[in-house]
Amino acid sequence: MIAFLRSALFALIFYVGTALMVLWAIVLLPFVHAERTVSGYYWARFHRWCARYILGIRTRVEGTLPPGQYFIASKHQSMYETMEIILVGDKPIAVLKRELDTIPLFGRVTRQYGTIPVDRTGSASALRAMLKAAAAAKKTGRSIMIFPEGTRVTPGEQPPLQSGFAGLYKAFGLPVIPIALDSGVVAPRRRFVKRPGIVTMRLGEVIPPGLPRDEIEARVHAGINALETNPNP
Repeated sequence: MIAFLRSALFALIFYVGTALMVLWAIVLLPFVHAERTVSGYYWARFHRWCARYILGIRTRVEGTLPPGQYFIASKHQSMYETMEIILVGDKPIAVLKRELDTIPLFGRVTRQYGTIPVDRTGSASALRAMLKAAAAAKKTGRSIMIFPEGTRVTPGEQPPLQSGFAGLYKAFGLPVIPIALDSGVVAPRRRFVKRPGIVTMRLGEVIPPGLPRDEIEARVHAGINALETNPNP
């Protein structure tokens, strides 16, 4: 019952706060000299505060993000890491499904922050648009965040990477940092009730650009699943 009440309070405060922050970004940011990433950064900070002080969920980061621009490839078990990696990864541009990019008002704010929308229809025009957005993203000097499995999974699941990952890896020409995590233990997908605990994010070794498709997919798959296969190194 306590976990349910805490989850309900989190939902109320976080989603009402998110709506207010979206309106703030729409109304004020065009008139102030602010960095493009400010809206996403403060949204992520707000989410971390709500998770920590309402739900009792904290993050433990193992490893350090080196200076430079990277292709950050992360495991995806919960909504939690969608915001947390904005902070851990130093405000990376996000690769996300186009449906999120087209939500009224919210989509405009995400585009302002920096996104690469992916159209899952896989048409030639959709691919060209994605690669054009990817090229523009690389020029910013910011890292790029992607969930290469394509969707949230439950702890223990290790699906193959989506086919588009290797194409983006080749197009970016950036080194890759895989992130393994276990957020699904405390904040499982499609579950309203979340429980207090510590989410571990393990930053793997830097993988160089230019590897063959089979090798990059194998190394990233192993890296993002490190907590599934080797929880106690």
